[in-house]
Amino acid sequence: MSKLRKISGKKCVKVLCNRFGFHYVRQKGSHSILKKETPLGERGTVVPNHSELKIGTLKGILKLAEVDEKEFSIFL
Repeated sequence: MSKLRKISGKKCVKVLCNRFGFHYVRQKGSHSILKKETPLGERGTVVPNHSELKIGTLKGILKLAEVDEKEFSIFL
């Protein structure tokens, strides 16, 4: 079982950018779009700028970003 917990969208963006090599592309409304270049192609994800992301939403963000939940939870 993963150790994910509720965090803000801002903190999620910060961890993905600083620890996993994503870069901020743009924002549309309250959603931040992040991308990352990999040898297999471009990976991207969308993070809502909410004060608290639910666990299911966070899991969806990490799935799109192809980031392991356990590895992400280390940096929280």
